[in-house]
Amino acid sequence: MPHLADPNFAQSLIYLVEHNDQGAMGLVVNRPGELDLGQVLAQLRPDSPPREDRSALPIYTGGPVQTDRGFVLHEPGYSFQATLGLGELALSTSQDTLLAIADGSGPARCLIALGYAGWDAGQLEAELLQNAWLTCPADPAILFDTPAEQRLPGAAARLGINLALLTSQAGHA
Repeated sequence: MPHLADPNFAQSLIYLVEHNDQGAMGLVVNRPGELDLGQVLAQLRPDSPPREDRSALPIYTGGPVQTDRGFVLHEPGYSFQATLGLGELALSTSQDTLLAIADGSGPARCLIALGYAGWDAGQLEAELLQNAWLTCPADPAILFDTPAEQRLPGAAARLGINLALLTSQAGHA
């Protein structure tokens, strides 16, 4: 929502990976960082660069928690050393995922992120009660086929909302 002032989350679209009585975990999916897959792979395996068509894949800023930890949100049907099925999507956290993507044998539709967004038990629920967030079902087309800067307005449009018409101000009659 427009009044969410935290710079980690202002104008963010988050894919919520898990939400239970112990808390919540998600990935910011509309903030490409300064790194790309080629730069990351240059550090992981300097003698074997990624395929040219995979090298420029952006690495997203997934959130402010554990910013050195990698996550790959991807289409299902791939199983790596650490993969969690999420229905229409899957989440992998192991290095073999990046290597498969770099070599062209991994998922073509993927989003690579460093860090994640986390909430303690009850924290996200409190923010929802304060109208800090809008919620909508996940849409793989928005995540994988929509440019990063259009993902937030695209998700809002699924709810019939034009974000440009929302305000943080309240009027009184």
